[in-house]
Amino acid sequence: MSTSDIPVIRLKPKANARAIRHGAPWVYDNEVVTDRRTKGIAPGTVALLEDAERAPLALVAVNPNSRIFARVLDEAGAAAPDEAWFAARISRALEMRERLFDAPYYRLIHAEADGLPGAVIDRFGDTCVVQPNAAWADVLIAPLVAALVRVTGCANVLKSASGRARGLEGLDDVDAVMAGVAPDAPVAVPMNGATYMADLTGGQKTGLFYDQRPNHAFAQRLAKGARVLDVFSHVGGFGLAALAAGAQSALCVDGSQPALDLAAQGAEAGGMSDRFAARKGDAFDVMTALADAGETFDVVICDPPAFAPNKQALEAGLRAYERVARLAAGLVNEGGYLGLCSCSHAADLSKFRQASTRGIGRAGRKGTLIHTGYAGPDHPMHPQLAESGYLKALFYRL
Repeated sequence: MSTSDIPVIRLKPKANARAIRHGAPWVYDNEVVTDRRTKGIAPGTVALLEDAERAPLALVAVNPNSRIFARVLDEAGAAAPDEAWFAARISRALEMRERLFDAPYYRLIHAEADGLPGAVIDRFGDTCVVQPNAAWADVLIAPLVAALVRVTGCANVLKSASGRARGLEGLDDVDAVMAGVAPDAPVAVPMNGATYMADLTGGQKTGLFYDQRPNHAFAQRLAKGARVLDVFSHVGGFGLAALAAGAQSALCVDGSQPALDLAAQGAEAGGMSDRFAARKGDAFDVMTALADAGETFDVVICDPPAFAPNKQALEAGLRAYERVARLAAGLVNEGGYLGLCSCSHAADLSKFRQASTRGIGRAGRKGTLIHTGYAGPDHPMHPQLAESGYLKALFYRL
């Protein structure tokens, strides 16, 4: 399909066309000239974006139902995406991952930063899980999957339709098997010397969070011989990594019993069950109960869900991060270590660090910040999209 065959949308005169020329990946609904025709474009349609003077700017994917009205796909003269187009993008992403990792367990496609706006693909050996979180990727899921199978040689492709992003795009929440079969058991994922059990059909998001890999590795350097508390542990992220590095013990706390069951399976797979324990409950309640019981640990790490998923939730989210820091700091032995994480893009590093440091102070503790961590390189950051730099990890010595 050539650019002469596709709809045209146009920026308003005061919209920042220069930003698009310099690589900005999104066009918001208040930046586009909208009329009955543009509002009637079907979600996921590929279109040509022009500036206010009708000069071509970019090939974009349109969704009139979304605050993000258009996502940049390619330069203005490019043809609309087909299987070959997807294959080129996936091949480029794969080449970097194969340089970085010695086994096929990683995030293969990280949305805008890998040239597939709103699309995420995590790889679990011969199975890939696709999250088409933008309408265009949902519409073009067939050529995307065909290219994915051709480039990677994976046997199975699952579509995960969970998550808040699809709701914002007006998409359904129906999962599907796109190629091959769905695994009938959790997939064992080797990472940092530990084994994690990923539920690819019933777990959160794609089944495992690869983004914390380098932060798990840093925590391992603190963990040898230590008593470790992993709060908001999911399937044992920091706890299993610590055990693999020689921790004396690890207690994983999470509100999900299925996640803790997977953590226990991971400990068993790694031959570490004798040093592993789990406790189901609300993280704030469990930390309070541990403090009341006089429990302390050499290393405490908290990796909560996004308390500030958007700007409207920022102030409440920062108060929650402060509370986490206050409760967790009280459980750290003198000279011990506290790791605090945030996956909220709305809470930037400065605000998160201030909230965390304030919480430590309100616990009556003093600390030095010894390390700041981010997502791994299989989660690259788009330089003009702050949202892609969402993960922060702060490690303090108290």
